[in-house]
Order: sequence, then structure tokens, then C-alpha cells
Amino acid sequence: MGWGFNTCGPNEAMVVSGCFHKTPLLVPGGRVFVWPGIQRIERMPLNTMTLIIESPRIYTQLGVPITVTGVAQVKINGSNQEMLAAACEQFLGKSENEIREIAQETLEGHQRAIMGNMTVEEIYKDRKKFSKAVFEVASSDLVNMGISVVSYTLKDIKDDEVYLRSLGLARTAQVKCDARIGEAEARRDAGIREAEAEKQRVAGKLLNDIEISKSKRDFELQNAAYEKEVQARKAESELAYELQAAKVKQQIKEEEMQITVLEKTQQIQVEELEIVRQERHLDATIRKPAEAERFRLERLAEADRLRLIAEAEAEAESIRLRGLAEAEALKAIAHAEAEQMTKKAEAWKTYQNVAKLDMVLQTLPKIAA
Repeated sequence: MGWGFNTCGPNEAMVVSGCFHKTPLLVPGGRVFVWPGIQRIERMPLNTMTLIIESPRIYTQLGVPITVTGVAQVKINGSNQEMLAAACEQFLGKSENEIREIAQETLEGHQRAIMGNMTVEEIYKDRKKFSKAVFEVASSDLVNMGISVVSYTLKDIKDDEVYLRSLGLARTAQVKCDARIGEAEARRDAGIREAEAEKQRVAGKLLNDIEISKSKRDFELQNAAYEKEVQARKAESELAYELQAAKVKQQIKEEEMQITVLEKTQQIQVEELEIVRQERHLDATIRKPAEAERFRLERLAEADRLRLIAEAEAEAESIRLRGLAEAEALKAIAHAEAEQMTKKAEAWKTYQNVAKLDMVLQTLPKIAA
């Protein structure tokens, strides 16, 4: 029994009882003062204990005996005062080996019970389920003793009846069968995928060829449309140029014809003026005033008629020259020249008659004398 200050590590708990404590004082790791003679101190280990839980030849749910070995990690829970108090009630004064033995017996009992409620196949194929069942059942029981189950793992399963080996062989055969089936299915799926891929490739190629053909067709159609438009614009341009050139040539010809007609008209006017001048000269030198006046009026009327005819013909010629400018101009020139010759002939004829009359009148007095 120690007295004064006592200490312990984190893997140990001190229990102080006696005077001044209605219930024992639990100190998991640390220090505590103990009055000598009136108080008592005891220690309890809090180390984690590894337990090998072996259950030999336990009959499972279907009566097949197997041996199961599990590994559990347990410890007295010093962080929970209630569990530590329960552990003190159960194990205070016992050694760690004694505590280990109690925990192991408890775990083995629960392990046996779980084995009896499961088939070999369930234990063999689903170890996690078995371990979880043992862990939960054992934990709920050991917690009342202040012991926590840190972990539980199924380490080994074996039997003396080669049942597990048969399961293994069956599983192996099943695996091999599944492998063969899987391989066949894989080959089948690969063939299907390959055929599908080839189908998609061919379809893609056909679609691509179709798209290329469509693009080529669209390009050729567009190119033809552009070429047609270019040719049309070019033809329009050439036609416009030719029309403009023809219009210019026509305008030049019309202007030339108009100038020619104007010149001929002016020439006719000059000749008419010359005729008038000659008539005036004759009227002043030969005719009597009355005859001269009549003759002058007749000449003026004739001149006006000729002028109006010339103007009308010139206007008609100007209109007709728009279609046949050159031919009509020649015709106008010929007509004007013919008119000019006619006027000259008539003037000359008139002049001869007057001259002859004048000579007769001058000769008659001489003959009479």
C-alpha cells in the first residue's frame, strides 16, 4: 500500500478507497494523494489485449463441423467512468491474464453461437458479415464488464471433412466456367462490337462520301451559277458598250446629216435671195412698176412655197434620218440640188423672155420710123 503522492501511466488506472471517499476514486493515468493508514490504492491495467479465439469443430447451421480462428483486440475502457467503474467491480484485484481469460471465454462463446446460426458457405463467402456479427454481439456483452472490443477479425476457417476444399473446387470450377463463359461472351461481344464498329465505319464512310458528293455538287452548282452570272454580266456589259457605241455613231450621223441639211437649206436660202435680187434688178431695170410689183409678189410667193417645202422636207428628212440617216441625207442633198437646178432654169428662162421682150420693144420704134 503506497501513501503520499502516487502516479501511473496512461495504460493504467488507480483506484483509491477509504476515508473521505464515499465511492472509490478512479484515476485513469495521472497522480493522486493517498493518506497513509486511512486510504487504500489499487491499480488496474488498461493495456490492449490481443486474444486468439479458436472454436474447433463447431457444427454450423446445416450440421457441417468446421474450425474457426478469430483475432480480437480488447481493453478496459478507462475514458468512460461508468465502464471503468464496472471493470473495477468485475476485475479489481485480478491480474491481466485473468482478465484476458474471462474476455476470451466470452468471445469464444459468442463466436460459437454465431457459427451455429450461419452456414459454412455464408461464413466462407462473407467473412465480413461473420466478423461484424461476432463483434456486435460480443461488444454488447463485454461492455457490461467495462471491456471494449476494439476490433475482431476472422483469421482462419478449416475443416476435417474436406468440405471447404470441395467448396473451393466447386468455386474454382465455377470460376473457370464463368471464365470460359466470360471469355466466350467477351469474344462474342468483341465480335459484335467489331461488327458494329465496322458497320458504323462503313456507314460513316458512306455518309462522308455522300457529304463529299453533296459538297462537290453544291460547289459545281454554285460555280456554274457564278459563271453564268459572270457571263451574263459580261454579255450585258458588251451589249451596253455596243449599244452605247451604236447610239454615239447614230448621234454623230444624225448631227452630220443635220449639218448637211442645214448647209443645203442655207444654200437654198442664198440662192432664193439671189433669185429675189435678180428679180428686183429686173423689176428696177426692165418691168413696169405694176408688172414689177406683180412679178415680185409672185416670186415672193413662189419663194415662200419653196421655202416651206424645203423646211417640211428638211424636217421629214431629219425624222427619217434617225433610222436611215445616210441614205436620207443623200436623198435630201440630191433633192436640194435638183430644186436648185430647177430654180436656176426657171430664173434663166424668165430672164430670157424678159430680155427678148425688152429687145422687141426697143426695136419696134426703130422699125416704125
